[in-house]
Amino acid sequence: MKTAISIPDPLFRKADAAAEALCISRSELYRRALEVYLEEQEGATVTQRLNAFFDENPECNGVEPGWAEAQADGLARDP
Repeated sequence: MKTAISIPDPLFRKADAAAEALCISRSELYRRALEVYLEEQEGATVTQRLNAFFDENPECNGVEPGWAEAQADGLARDP
């Protein structure tokens, strides 16, 4: 599908340079950027829904002590 969009000149120049550096068309760059943005927004929605669930169900918000220790040990070893 073809479409026309308006963006500020400085952003256009940055996008044009990025597309050239990546050896892809501007259309491909815009498609990829939009895809990443929409995936991030979807992830934010999931996070918001989880936060709302745990706000409404505080009894489900705890981490069992054994799991908390395992997570802490893993984080301590992670460079």
